[in-house]
Amino acid sequence: MTYTSSTVRVPDVAAVPRHIAIIMDGNGRWATQRRLPRVAGHTRGVDAVRSVVEACVDRGVEYLTLFAFSSENWRRPTDEVSFLMRLFVTALEREVARLHANGIRLRVVGDLSMFNERIQDLIRRAETKTARNTRLTLTIAANYGGRWDIMQATRKLVEAAAAAGEPVPVTEDTIGQYLAMSYAPEPDLFIRTGGEQRVSNFLLWQLAYAEFYFTDTFWPDFNAEALNRAIGSYTERERRFGRTSAQLDKQSQNVDSLSC
Repeated sequence: MTYTSSTVRVPDVAAVPRHIAIIMDGNGRWATQRRLPRVAGHTRGVDAVRSVVEACVDRGVEYLTLFAFSSENWRRPTDEVSFLMRLFVTALEREVARLHANGIRLRVVGDLSMFNERIQDLIRRAETKTARNTRLTLTIAANYGGRWDIMQATRKLVEAAAAAGEPVPVTEDTIGQYLAMSYAPEPDLFIRTGGEQRVSNFLLWQLAYAEFYFTDTFWPDFNAEALNRAIGSYTERERRFGRTSAQLDKQSQNVDSLSC
């Protein structure tokens, strides 16, 4: 199933965001403040992932997308990148059974060709094992970049046109079906921890109408309570999607009259 862009169709709005996307920032700074090696923050960050996944299940969130490793993160020190790869392997080996037991589907998006064969094999096995689960779809963005996503979708669209032997209309829908996360609705709520206030090449297409929430809390300290605060902020927003407040009020009045 391909979800239509929010700039084409107004999506349903619920009190609890259907899809939450998070940049998990601040692991290294969390460790540095405690005079620990930066990698200790990444290890502690895995615990935060477990906590937030559980909280999303409890709150009824359907999709959770976590930015684990960007296409720009290869620029980090070699020893830190190597540790992150080992941590990725460990997480795939240890966490998938738990995810599956709790009805959670795992997807990994990004240019996976940059990872070694062991990681690629673990990803394939994890996705296959959890493919039928419906309680929550957990997406890990790894070696992912928003610009890469748009470029690869465009390339696939061109290839489809060549295979068909005729032009394919270039629309939001036709591009959208080739995006890495075409299986998910656009995020309702985007969260970035660690105090920075930018999207850092994450889901550039999909965040067009997301509500943004920035927090100074470092990712290792982000827990269910912190998630509740983010969702609380979200529920106070008026999501207009180009409409006026008066239109929303009228729509709400019509719904109330029908329910009477």
